[in-house]
Amino acid sequence: MNRVNLITLGTKDISKAHDFYKEIGFETTVVGDPDSPDIVFFRNEGSKISLYPIEHLAQDINKEQPPAINQGGFRGITFAYNTKSKDEVDKVLTQVRQAGASVIKEAAPTDWGGYGGYFQDLDGYYWEVAYGEMWEFDEQNMLKV
Repeated sequence: MNRVNLITLGTKDISKAHDFYKEIGFETTVVGDPDSPDIVFFRNEGSKISLYPIEHLAQDINKEQPPAINQGGFRGITFAYNTKSKDEVDKVLTQVRQAGASVIKEAAPTDWGGYGGYFQDLDGYYWEVAYGEMWEFDEQNMLKV
């Protein structure tokens, strides 16, 4: 087991979340009614992301005793969008702010020698947007580590 194929974000309002991610540039495929999707898949490079109603996601884990749904705070997970320039970091943070996200940390030099900031999407998930001069990307735009 040495890969992640899909990351699913439980969302409080799947239609609103879908609109947000489309507005910031993600291409998507909707399963079900376009106005009230059952699930949304992202057609992005690298690992795949999906949106799914959080109540259904909890029931998928355990129908009889679903886990408690966290109503805020830091969940101990972040997502990263690695850019190829400092300018791209600034552009992405401007774009997500205009789409309704909260920029939690403005772009600035990092303690590891890069440049980046953080935003929180409409459901409270934290996303890092960062650039590192030392980074290399493969042919699918995935960060080489």
